[in-house]
Amino acid sequence: MVGRPRTSVIGAVASLGLVFFSTQIGAAEWGSPLGGSYEGIEGKPRPVTPVPAELGPDERATMSVFERATKSVVFISNTAIQRDFWSLDIMEVPQGSGSGFVWNKQGHIVTNFHVIYGASSIKVTLADRSEYSAKLVGADPDRDLAVLQIQASETVLEPLAIGTSHDLRVGQKVLAIGNPFGLDHTLTTGVVSALGRTIKSMSNRTIEGVIQTDAAINPGNSGGPLLDSAGRLIGVNTQIVSPSGAYAGIGFAVPVDTVNRIIPELIKHGKLIRPGLGVSLIHDSIARRWGVKGLVIGKVTRGGSADRAGLRGVRETATGRIELGDVVVAVDGKPVETVDDLMDAMEKYKVGDRVKVEVVRNKKRQSVEVTLQAVN
Repeated sequence: MVGRPRTSVIGAVASLGLVFFSTQIGAAEWGSPLGGSYEGIEGKPRPVTPVPAELGPDERATMSVFERATKSVVFISNTAIQRDFWSLDIMEVPQGSGSGFVWNKQGHIVTNFHVIYGASSIKVTLADRSEYSAKLVGADPDRDLAVLQIQASETVLEPLAIGTSHDLRVGQKVLAIGNPFGLDHTLTTGVVSALGRTIKSMSNRTIEGVIQTDAAINPGNSGGPLLDSAGRLIGVNTQIVSPSGAYAGIGFAVPVDTVNRIIPELIKHGKLIRPGLGVSLIHDSIARRWGVKGLVIGKVTRGGSADRAGLRGVRETATGRIELGDVVVAVDGKPVETVDDLMDAMEKYKVGDRVKVEVVRNKKRQSVEVTLQAVN
């Protein structure tokens, strides 16, 4: 059997010494020529180039708006009750988060409905990092809006200034502020990309007149404010269009004119008090099956607005045959073919307003005036 060659101890030590020697030489080679300190300019921090002038007016204005608005923007987190699959124990688990903003000195906070949907408990964190438990005051899922309330001192509550959205123009500068992914206040800027857009809410209702912007809006920005260059609220950030769920340059905000009309109703009643005709309608799919174009009135509420105006619903004849009553085809000249169309037409009215309703009765078109009543 051939023995394994052994390395001598002396050889090993010599090798280590060589390696050590080589290391020392390498350090000397890469240091100064004589092994001392190097005083050349390349071995020192570069001098700072002075700012040639003050920041531009646009930059200063943006920073000013951000500093003011962040006092009003809040972070919202919520938890939901769940039952453990194995132990059947009931527990609270984090469900989601988003942004919101202070509406008034009474502690009302505005956010998106989808931010707090299904929550069992809600927490609001103000700009000064103070946390408060919040209660849900009211919600309008059709417009993806909700109002919370916290018990906080008026001194820490800074309501946002309210602007208008009916006079916005494409190309106008906008700023979006929120707490994306639970981070501290974040500012993104952009422009109004388009106006009058239509999107679908969680309840599958159409939200009309939506603002489209290229200011970066991510999931955590939901419920945060969209501001104009003066720092006024012009919309509530609500949705993005992105196959991946990340920012893709298309964001949507519910216009402030809609927000300013709905939020007081939610605070006062807990829900939106909608104006209506005082009728129940046959489902759109059934009307289409019957070959009817328009809204078939199924039943007229006795003593209601439609009843007083003389509108008629579906009735059953003595022989058991179904006979159509009135079919609504327009409201104040605006054609309506679906329930969604009618609800959109009602958006610009309030309870007590009088509207001209065009109906088809016995194949003849006629119009009647109806005083709108409160409906659920």
